Amino acid sequence: MFINLSEINLIERQAWLQHAIAPRPICFVSTTDKEGNINLSPFSFFNLFSSNPPIVIFSPARSGRTGLLKDTFLNVQEVPEIVINICDFDMVQQVSLSSCEYPKQVDEFIKAGFTKVQSTMVKPPMVKESKINLECKVIETKSLGEGGGAGQLVFAEVLCMHINESILNEDKSMIDHQKMHHIARLGGDYYASITPENLFTVPKPIRELGIGVDALPEGIRNSTILTGNNLGMLANVQSLPQVDATFTDETLKNIVQYFSASPNEMEKELHNYAKELLDNKKVKEAWQVLLTLENN
Repeated sequence: MFINLSEINLIERQAWLQHAIAPRPICFVSTTDKEGNINLSPFSFFNLFSSNPPIVIFSPARSGRTGLLKDTFLNVQEVPEIVINICDFDMVQQVSLSSCEYPKQVDEFIKAGFTKVQSTMVKPPMVKESKINLECKVIETKSLGEGGGAGQLVFAEVLCMHINESILNEDKSMIDHQKMHHIARLGGDYYASITPENLFTVPKPIRELGIGVDALPEGIRNSTILTGNNLGMLANVQSLPQVDATFTDETLKNIVQYFSASPNEMEKELHNYAKELLDNKKVKEAWQVLLTLENN
């Protein structure tokens, strides 16, 4: 399917983009104007863009219906300070409620039932219910357009963080993703929740260059059983492994003995077994299984 974005209307364009570019973290940002009126709103056009200096960017885009600027963007023109309150599953319904386009004088903390906590370094208050709060100063804003849906970028430097100790790991050296149930936005009414059940790890590429998929033996590279993820794991080694004479595996032994008279069937069974090992992150063992083929 081919979609030329210039040929569809704003609502359709936004829907296609938000469904495709997902999940997106949520910037639940509190601001204040020069008269002290507080605003609290969520924006999913948001991310971390630098660690030195520590810069985040979010975009309170113009209203798609009216083209008007959001109160959040107007507030940071007057008081260039914000608090980004990181959202988790326990607060998702209240966060959604706060996104209603209430009049400027309405306090979304009150409407959504959140508790204000005085910040340490900036004027806007923090959300007590949020387990992570980032106090920031706005260093730049940039308009991407004047029409409805046009992004209005806010560049902010993170000055300090407040972290609830309940989401730290055992030695309190870092946030534990299994305790902090982050949420994210997708398209339409869809959200994602990060729970221990859907977390997985991917080893970072080795410091030295991996050999790459193109360097895998042809029989492995062109396997109809091993997936792209499987090949990526196998190719993330510094050099092509060699047969380990000390490696023993009862399943491997049985496959070789049972299918020794049928090389094609043995290849199929060995690739299936290697895939099982890779799915369980046993890369070294999978290599030894596959090398059995390469050396027979």
